[in-house]
Amino acid sequence: MAEKGIFDGMPWWVKWIAVPVLVLLVFGSLIMSVLGFVISLLFKALLLVALVGGLIFVVKKFTSSSSSKGDW
Repeated sequence: MAEKGIFDGMPWWVKWIAVPVLVLLVFGSLIMSVLGFVISLLFKALLLVALVGGLIFVVKKFTSSSSSKGDW
């Protein structure tokens, strides 16, 4: 027994053009806000990694230079 789909008998453009356009019109702002949130989260994570890496670099540079001066 074959089940009939909702789009059976409809032109191809209804399934591939009209329905996605309607989905974007209805849920477009939601999709964009979720996408913006994800991109913002990734940017903040990369910024945190860069800042922690820079802090570790600076601390190691200063502690190694101060310990080498103390060797004299």
